[in-house]
Amino acid sequence: MAAPSVFLSGTLPPCPVRFNAAAWCLGADVPGDREAFVAVDPAKGPILSLSFDALRDRVERAAGALIAAGVSPGDRVALLIGDVPEFPIAYFGAIAAGAVATPLSSQLTTVERRTILDRVTPKVVLGGSEATLDATALAAGPPAPFAATRRDDPALLVFTSGSSGKPKGVLHAHRAFWARQSMRAGWHGIGAGDRVLHAGAFNWTFTLGVGLADTWSVGATAILNAGTRAPEVWPGLVDAYDATVFAAAPAVFRRILKYGQELRQGFGSLRHGITAGEALSPAIADGWACATGKPLLEALGMSEVSTFVSTPPGRAAEEAIAGWPQPGRHVAVLGNDGQPVHHGKDGVLAVHRSDPGLMLGYWRDPDANKVAFAGDWFLTGDLVRMGKDGAITYLGRRDDRMNAQGYRVDPAEVEAAFNACDGVAECGAAEISIKDGLSVIALWIVAEDGVRIDRSVLLAAAETRLAAYKMPRELFQIDALPRTANGKLMRRALRDARAVPL
Repeated sequence: MAAPSVFLSGTLPPCPVRFNAAAWCLGADVPGDREAFVAVDPAKGPILSLSFDALRDRVERAAGALIAAGVSPGDRVALLIGDVPEFPIAYFGAIAAGAVATPLSSQLTTVERRTILDRVTPKVVLGGSEATLDATALAAGPPAPFAATRRDDPALLVFTSGSSGKPKGVLHAHRAFWARQSMRAGWHGIGAGDRVLHAGAFNWTFTLGVGLADTWSVGATAILNAGTRAPEVWPGLVDAYDATVFAAAPAVFRRILKYGQELRQGFGSLRHGITAGEALSPAIADGWACATGKPLLEALGMSEVSTFVSTPPGRAAEEAIAGWPQPGRHVAVLGNDGQPVHHGKDGVLAVHRSDPGLMLGYWRDPDANKVAFAGDWFLTGDLVRMGKDGAITYLGRRDDRMNAQGYRVDPAEVEAAFNACDGVAECGAAEISIKDGLSVIALWIVAEDGVRIDRSVLLAAAETRLAAYKMPRELFQIDALPRTANGKLMRRALRDARAVPL
């Protein structure tokens, strides 16, 4: 009989009891004059460049300014200042002061912003119409020592993207930054000599984690784009700033490939690209490797525990495999009874309570905290299958699964089949109700430039890749798929999107 799908590979050294995440991230043993941070506008060039010594000074001054404004350990500091060079400094300054950094998207509507701020009750708000402190004041603050926080003290409050429902506040401890060491060997492989260009918004946890915290903790250089993120700018930025690692959501790599220029020269300095945020399609992975000669390393994760399954450097990604559990991660695949299923069986991916990277809990949401765990396991909501070597096949989100003729169908599987068809730039699948008691699978398609989608031709092509019961009954053409600010597909919003039936 096959063994249960539980995987534990090694352990991390325990996080020190006295631990301040900002001090640790900025404490790399590197020359103080080494370049630490570059904020660039593709149209203007670099707009801020800081050495490690200068960066530490700016963070200590930001902490001092926040303390002078009345911030005490445990207070929330809301960051609404957008993609500006001051954002990372304010973020680490808040953590350095012992406060709880709360990064928010500057794209939130007034109602969304007000709703979150009412839940967070921040001591200080930086940016937005609710600002209580001007971000420029952070540079003039008196330097403050890093707060003597403990590993389980709260350090970060982030809000989920809302791609599958109401955004939830996710509270992380300082130890979550320590736990990120699992990603170094298990995914991005960033070292002291690297120059890391991240394509994400400054408030995104992918950017804050990989683009800044992981990069600085090993003494590498972080490069962020504070200007346009049009697909054509990235080859030039990689080339101009000698980036060795390029991090972005899969949609960014897809848009770059669609742009169609010669990519090998523009990405010549790269060692590899890394991607997270949504599933990486084989078409994008293969297209990128062919166009640049460099691999894309995928990671599976979520705000509650960051990334924990990934493809490490030097290990060839296998088709349909999202990756392997990172060193030190204790994961399992659970059935409906909350017990591990056997290898090769579908179930919900779960992370053990003991994982130091796991959140402290959902912010002021006891109901969500109650259903998030099954015994000692945190339930991610990701449907997966685990092989004997721990390889994880991603099957989609549990709450995204569609019902077709009594069968449960994963939208990612439908999307993959149609993404492989000629003329389809990208697509999104969701279940829709056509009358009381009857729902069908629908597909929203973005066509490649200049392509007219023929319904019959498209369905004929997809029928070779997809079982009949999984085929969408309704097809729509749409100009762009609805996505969150961080690039995640919002399948629930597809039903209300303006589209043309095919």
